[in-house]
Amino acid sequence: MKILVCLSKAPDTTTKIAFTDNNTKFNETGVQFIINPYDEWFALVRALEITEAVGGTVTTVTVGEASDDPTIRKALAIGAHNAVRINAKATDAFFVAKQIAEYAKNEDYDIILSGKETIDYNGAQVGSMLAGLLDLPFISLATKLDVKENIATLERDVAGGTEIIELNTPFVLSATKGMSEQRIPNMRGIMAARTKPLTVIEAVEQENLTSVVSYSLPDSKSECKYIDPENMDELVNLLHTQAKVI
Repeated sequence: MKILVCLSKAPDTTTKIAFTDNNTKFNETGVQFIINPYDEWFALVRALEITEAVGGTVTTVTVGEASDDPTIRKALAIGAHNAVRINAKATDAFFVAKQIAEYAKNEDYDIILSGKETIDYNGAQVGSMLAGLLDLPFISLATKLDVKENIATLERDVAGGTEIIELNTPFVLSATKGMSEQRIPNMRGIMAARTKPLTVIEAVEQENLTSVVSYSLPDSKSECKYIDPENMDELVNLLHTQAKVI
């Protein structure tokens, strides 16, 4: 089984967000980056579980610059067999999907996995775009994946129940909570990651189809108001006069 896992980096969830260049650029100064959790915890770990059960290899692919290499090395420490970095700054979703598609189109991967979205942009676009560019079936928001020979059985949550899908490889899927559990790299994995291959390839030309007009921070949270449980009239009044429906 030959599996490709799409990885992206994201700011650590404790990062203090700030913007520069008239609010058109994310300020990366002092920011600690991590593997996007949906890519790591669900896509990567499930890929490793499958190859551990049936044999095969897991390759990660990242569109990024040399500064992304430490993040990629963590994926190798978790257990990925090798990694590819497409040497370009990740801009919009189509640019990323195009770069990965150009790399993957001649590599004969059985399964291509990604997380359902990144925790910084929450776009959930790359997986479907990648499938379209490769002319492969796409299953979104999968919570379970089992593989027997070249037949995969997937599950995903739908309104009122669970949908079960069976299809032949190859295909692309985006993984979400339920697919697997987080793995912590051990010392053996960390040491092995130093010598595992990380191949850097150059990007193909592709113009950006979108541009950032501006970023803005959400409104600050208002203070909580505590009401005496015996004073229901005051609570009702505040709900009518001050509460905001979101």
